[in-house]
Amino acid sequence: MNIGVPKEIKNREYRVGLTPASVRELTSCGHNVFVEKEAGFAIGYDDAMYEGAGARIAASPAEVYAQELVIKVKEPQPSEIAMLRKGQLLFTYLHLAPDPAQTRGLLDSGCIGIAYETVTDPFGGLPLLAPMSEVAGRLSIQAGAHCLELAQGGMGTLLGGVPGVAPGKVVIIGGGVVGENAAKMATGLGADVTVIDKSVRRLKYLDELFGGRIKTLYSNTDTIESEVLKAHLVIGAVLLPGASAPKLVTADMVKSMRRGAVLVDVAIDQGGCFETSHPTTHEEPTYTVDDVVHYCVANMPGAVARTSTQALNNATLPFALRLANEGVAALKNDAHFLGGLNVHTGKVTHAAVASAQGLEFTEPLSLL
Repeated sequence: MNIGVPKEIKNREYRVGLTPASVRELTSCGHNVFVEKEAGFAIGYDDAMYEGAGARIAASPAEVYAQELVIKVKEPQPSEIAMLRKGQLLFTYLHLAPDPAQTRGLLDSGCIGIAYETVTDPFGGLPLLAPMSEVAGRLSIQAGAHCLELAQGGMGTLLGGVPGVAPGKVVIIGGGVVGENAAKMATGLGADVTVIDKSVRRLKYLDELFGGRIKTLYSNTDTIESEVLKAHLVIGAVLLPGASAPKLVTADMVKSMRRGAVLVDVAIDQGGCFETSHPTTHEEPTYTVDDVVHYCVANMPGAVARTSTQALNNATLPFALRLANEGVAALKNDAHFLGGLNVHTGKVTHAAVASAQGLEFTEPLSLL
């Protein structure tokens, strides 16, 4: 199969869909890989490394998008959607639920869009989202701690405190992969950490994992409100696979928070879990509402693009190989891989996306 790997064009997005090592695996199986010029240059993967792995260097995005399968990292931007065509395979993060414009563009193109974030595994996990959730969870504490500095608009609180001074209070809403990794970083800094989740089983797991170093609370409106109003830093780590994130922190709650507190909305790719959230970029990562600093960067792992690219490829390469070897039939034979199919030749094939946008849902197997 002919595979195209574009240079990402989203603001300060330096990750790349395939590393040279991944290209080598694909070319050794007889596939042709076209990597756009300087696609990985910013993170230390120059064109010579890709050529050494067997890739051909594409001089333009058009050459990349002329291939049968496109493998990238972030959702296609309008200029990229315009190059997609009927029946072409697109394998990337899509996050369609809160993005009607992208959904319409993909449907009109007729492409077959497979989203990393909705591929499942036999254990109920999201194996292609998990690596970036780990990165984003860890980064959320770094970003939040920085935003708490007075010069960044925060209240001037050191998360770990010092002897004789209480540590900062971190509230993490959502105890999944993002929440767990945020808690690891926050406890490592010495912060006072509380994790809120609706799953008692998950809360029990986190209690045992952290050995009493964090507090866990069952999620309801009263609990969220009470904890958010006391917090120095709130991490939004909520995920409903494929669907828009619920707005768990209201504008009224934000208005009542401490002056200079910080909100980091890791769920922003799915619309955000704070009512006052809207997407920001690495170039302008924050804004302030009612004296509360909001960090809502929609591609957080892009800040550590080399680590993120390597972690992502570790997870996606086996699926990319199957797509290259079998084409769309790889989905038909694997219900978990099939969960990644979001759009197919003008039809919405993921129930949560269809529900979020009021669109007709088509059973994916009926199209394969």
